[in-house]
Amino acid sequence: MSKIRAAITGVGGYVPDYILTNKELEKMVETTDEWITSRTGIKERRILKGENQGVSVMAIEAVKDLLAKTNTNPADIDLIIFATITADMTFPASANIVATAVGATNAFSYDMGAACSGFIYGLTTGASFIEAGRYKKVIVIGGDKMSAILDYTDRTTCIIFGDGAGCVLLEPTTEDVGVMDYMLRSDGSGETFLHMKAGGSRIPASHESVDKRLHYVYQEGSSVYKFAVTNMADVAAQVAERNQLNKENINWLVPHQANKRIIDATASRVGIAEEKVMMNIERYGNTTGGTIPLLLWDYEKKLKKGDNLLIAAFGGGFTWGAVYVKWAYDPK
Repeated sequence: MSKIRAAITGVGGYVPDYILTNKELEKMVETTDEWITSRTGIKERRILKGENQGVSVMAIEAVKDLLAKTNTNPADIDLIIFATITADMTFPASANIVATAVGATNAFSYDMGAACSGFIYGLTTGASFIEAGRYKKVIVIGGDKMSAILDYTDRTTCIIFGDGAGCVLLEPTTEDVGVMDYMLRSDGSGETFLHMKAGGSRIPASHESVDKRLHYVYQEGSSVYKFAVTNMADVAAQVAERNQLNKENINWLVPHQANKRIIDATASRVGIAEEKVMMNIERYGNTTGGTIPLLLWDYEKKLKKGDNLLIAAFGGGFTWGAVYVKWAYDPK
C-alpha cells in the first residue's frame, strides 16, 4: 500500500490596504528609516484599520482567495486550524468564526497558539490528520493582527510587526510530494524575553494593568536574536542533513520573516544562495503566524512541482522548528 502524504494543493493570502512606512514611524517614535532598514530589512508593513476588525477579517479573505483559486466547495472542508496569537476574542476560537463565514459547515475548527512558529505547528498537525486517513481536505491558516498588541511608543517592537494572513489547503496524495519531514521544538525559559504580561489568567485585564501598559508585546531583542539565530539555523540544518538536502537540491528556503539578519544567518548555515531565499519582510514586516503562508502566496507562481522547500521558523515561547515540503503542483 502506498504511503499517504499531505500535499499543499493551494495557497491563499490577504494583507490590509493601509501601509505604515518607516517614514511615518519616524514621526511616532525616535527612529529613522535607515536605522530600521539596516537592522531589520523592513521598509513598510500593512495595518488593519477600522473598528471591530479582528484577525478573522483577514483570515476570511485569505480562505476565500484559497477556495476560489482551487475551486473548492467550502462544504467539503473537514478541518480548519488557525495559527494565531491575536484571536478576535479569548473565545470562541477565531477558526470557528472563519469556518462559518466561508461556509465550511462540515468542518471542525480550532486555534493554535505558538507565536511565530504557529503556522509550521499547524501545518504538521494538519498533515498528521491527512496521513492518518481521517480527513481529505484541511485548511491551515496563519495570521495575526499584531497592531492590536503593539505599543507605538516602543521603538523596539512597533517597527517590527505588521498585520496579514495566509493559508494553505492540504489534501492526501500517494505521489512523492507533500510534507516529507519536520522537527519541532520549544523551550519555556524563553518566556522571560518575549511575552505579553497581561490579558491572560495570570494577570487578567484590569484598570491597573491597562494603566501600566501591560497589554503590549514585550521583547528583549538582543536575547531573542541570539536564540533565534542559533536555534532556527540549527533545526533547519538538521532537517536538511537527514533528508540529504543541500545547496544543490534545495530549491527554496522559506524562513520566518522576523529580521533579515536572522534570515541571512539561517541561509548561510544551510548554504543557500540569496536568490533561493523567499523574502517579503521589506513589504510586510513580521506578521507572526502569517509570514510563511504569505511567502508561499507571494512566490506561488515561481514554484514548480517537485521543488524542495525548507521551511524554518522561530517564535515566542520559545518555539521553533523546520519542515521539509516537496511542492505538489506547477504554476496555475
